[in-house]
Amino acid sequence: MSLKVGVIGAGEMAQAITLQAVNNGFEVMVSNTRGPESLELLIRKLGCKAGTPEQAINFGDIVIAAVPLYAIPTLPKELLINKIVVDPLNYFPHRDGVIQSLINGEITTSELLAKSVPGGIIVKAFNSITVEDLHRDARPKGAVDRRAIPIASDNIEAKSTVANFIESIGFDIVDAGELSGSWRFERYRPVYCVALKQDVLKERLFATNRDTWVADGYWIFNRGV
Repeated sequence: MSLKVGVIGAGEMAQAITLQAVNNGFEVMVSNTRGPESLELLIRKLGCKAGTPEQAINFGDIVIAAVPLYAIPTLPKELLINKIVVDPLNYFPHRDGVIQSLINGEITTSELLAKSVPGGIIVKAFNSITVEDLHRDARPKGAVDRRAIPIASDNIEAKSTVANFIESIGFDIVDAGELSGSWRFERYRPVYCVALKQDVLKERLFATNRDTWVADGYWIFNRGV
C-alpha cells in the first residue's frame, strides 16, 4: 500500500493505531518530542520507523495527532498546512483545563484543533474507540461482527482517504458529516466507545441530539470533573 502514516505521539493510542496499520501493510513513522532515540524499543515492538514530529509530518500522507488536547499548541503548525490531520482527541477537563467553549457546546474538539492548526485538513476519527478495542475488534472486511467507527471532516477527499485507511485496518466507517457535527461522538454521547455495527452506529449517531447524554454525563461534563 502506498499510503504512509505519520504519528505525532507515542502513547497507547498511537501504538494501537500503528500496530494495526503495520499489520495491514502500511509504512508508519511514530514520533515524540524526545526524539527517535527514545523510541528504539517501541519500533522493534511495532515494526515501524521513528522520528521527530517534524519528520513524521513530512513522512506521512496522513498524520495522526495522537496527543492530549492540551498539547495542541505544541504541534508544528506550519508543517501541517495542507496535510490531512487525523484527530483522535477527547476533552478531559481535569487534564486539559477549563475550555468554556467546549463545555458550552459552542465548538467541537476538532473545530478547536482546526482553529489552532490553520491550513491543516482535519478529519475526526479514532476518538470514540478505546485502545483495547482497537486491538480486539479489528475484523476482515465483510465479517458479520465488524465494528464501525464514526468520522467527520469538512473536506470530502480527506475524509475518503481516512475512511479507506480505517477500512483497511479492520473497521467499517460511518460518515458523521462535517466537523461541526462531530459532537455526536464526543465524550458522554451514546455512541462514544460503544462497539456497534455500521447500521446500528449510523442510526444511533443521527438520533443523538444536543440533549442526549449517557448516564450522568451532562452533570459530570459541565462541572469539569
